[in-house]
Amino acid sequence: DKRTMPSQDTAVESKRDRTMRMPASLCLVLLALTGTAEGGWIDPDTPKEAYTTQALPATVPQTPHKAKKPRPRHRHWYNGPPDPDGEPTPQPTDEPTLDPTTSPTDYPTMPPTQPPVERTYDLVFSDEFNTPGRTFHDGQDPKWTAMEKNDYTNDAQHYYSGSNAFTNDEGELVIKTEAADTEIIGYSDVKKKKVHDTKHFRSAMLQGWNKFCFTGGVVEAEVVLPGKHNVGGLWPAFWLLGNMARHTYVGSSEHIWPWASRVCTPKASTAQLINGCQKAAHYGMKAGVGRGAPEIDIFEVQPGDTPGSNGKFLESPVGQPFMSASYQVAPGRPQRLGGGYWPGPGMWYDGLAGGNNSVLNIFFYGAYNHFLSDTDPATQDYWSDAISFNKQLNKEHFVRKHKYRVEWELPKENITDGYLNWFLDDELVLKLNGTGIVEAGLGSEISTEPSYLILNTAISSQWGFPGKCPPGCPGKKFDCHSKDYKETCCFSKGFCSMLDTMDVEYKINYVRVYQNKNDPTQKVGCSTPERPTRQWIEGHKDLYMQKTDDQPLKSIQRGGGACIIGAKHKNSTCGGAEKGTCTPSKKGQAACQCNGNWTGPNCLVPTSFDDILWDPPSKLEELGFILPSAPMLLVSILTLIIVGVVMSTVFKKRLDGFTPIPEVAGKGDRLKYFG
Repeated sequence: DKRTMPSQDTAVESKRDRTMRMPASLCLVLLALTGTAEGGWIDPDTPKEAYTTQALPATVPQTPHKAKKPRPRHRHWYNGPPDPDGEPTPQPTDEPTLDPTTSPTDYPTMPPTQPPVERTYDLVFSDEFNTPGRTFHDGQDPKWTAMEKNDYTNDAQHYYSGSNAFTNDEGELVIKTEAADTEIIGYSDVKKKKVHDTKHFRSAMLQGWNKFCFTGGVVEAEVVLPGKHNVGGLWPAFWLLGNMARHTYVGSSEHIWPWASRVCTPKASTAQLINGCQKAAHYGMKAGVGRGAPEIDIFEVQPGDTPGSNGKFLESPVGQPFMSASYQVAPGRPQRLGGGYWPGPGMWYDGLAGGNNSVLNIFFYGAYNHFLSDTDPATQDYWSDAISFNKQLNKEHFVRKHKYRVEWELPKENITDGYLNWFLDDELVLKLNGTGIVEAGLGSEISTEPSYLILNTAISSQWGFPGKCPPGCPGKKFDCHSKDYKETCCFSKGFCSMLDTMDVEYKINYVRVYQNKNDPTQKVGCSTPERPTRQWIEGHKDLYMQKTDDQPLKSIQRGGGACIIGAKHKNSTCGGAEKGTCTPSKKGQAACQCNGNWTGPNCLVPTSFDDILWDPPSKLEELGFILPSAPMLLVSILTLIIVGVVMSTVFKKRLDGFTPIPEVAGKGDRLKYFG
């Protein structure tokens, strides 16, 4: 491993340590397969020139666009407590409900541009998606899991199907969205009971949850956005989420999302599930250190045909289509801004700056979080903030590949408060200085949580749908193929015909993650010494899986996929001679047998693993045993050997006077053991 190794008092287990516990023959096989030249998450198809990257200059334009001063309206800001008469919901609400009291001002001035810091980052993860025919159902891929699950969050109109995610012949990951029905009889995480429902749209979400996680570094992907740039209704996204929460499993995120506060505060003590006020250490975590699952949105894209300074975007120079680059964090500011208006001095975070054609997202400042299971909403409810900029897109982003990137620097005590910088095609979108978050005085910070990657396209009536439905249209149900006007009347113009006449596909050319080898705070792993998650997840498995699951994640299937002997198409021959062999099975159907370090049902993807296993499972210490130090261990072994020799001598002397048991078993008979 190229990165700085931990000190001796840090509990880690490297790949070498793991092989030392294996039989010698297995060690040789593992070393032969994995080698030491590349990390365990790097795709061998990654070009060598992509093995390193440099920090990009976060250059802020010297003459940023100055937004128009908004005209007075009846609501600008929110400064009071949450609406006590509002109906509670298990999902975050869009905006506050009480009347405002202050008035808006011009867009705040930009901070001075700082000279770029030269940093080199090394590749730690990559997926080039070059092999056609890959599938991502649970247990089929070591890097990703495609959800097979209804989505109850954010007024979702879709069902996530694992079959809607695959790799094509052009070397791309495809997330396909379609107008297709899915009958659902299952457990609702929101309603807490079984429900019967029909979702009229189908899409896909890929997660790296509890597989590949990282803390700090650079994430980059090259993608073509789905659908048409001027037709609203799709919600493609590329984002990071702390491993403590598994998206769409809402029970895992209650009072966890999107907390990024380590310290003890009055709000954290009642609203943050694992907070810095707790003095006892549980599940391998450190006492007095708050935990959560902050969200870093590399992009959320909203297509549509409303330009900036018009209609619902009247107060913003950026209109549809746009991308939002966001950091979602809790606790949020108790004094809320009204959606659609610019913040006055001191009303929002300092240290924010945008690039060309990028402006503060004034339409969503965060969410009010209330959960039905809470017994004391006055103290348990909390606000979360969405620190976000919108970047203007155009048709080109929906027909050709473009590169999206975020650079994530962790806070270091007495050195830096960290930062997040977003880029599109290497040009700055948003520059977020962690000092502005710290100085807000809420106890929050730039995320230090191990986080995983998510790629998905959603369809939500909250995102890109018409702000107002036509007269006589309730806008409660949405079905492109319904004959009922009430279910087809509130789509954006052209949305249903787009789904029926073209392949609506979100295409990803590659995903790559880099880290600074000279920064020991940047780590690969879902459970690190500083931020362990393994024991918590194992102790709360029911929150991370569906009622029908045995485990949150299935083991990766190696081989066994159906194939055709002698087929010319490499998908049917288990990836080719290097990756796997199509062999006849006893049942008469041919199946793949994987070679070398290739895995998956059809041997199409290399095995993947953490080079350093920071938190290996099944430690004796977790069962209450304290392992002796090396000298004590040696003494213990010698003592056991001496005692064994003495006892065997004593028993031998005692048995010398006994008559042996007669040999009653004839030649060829076998002893049978029952139990």
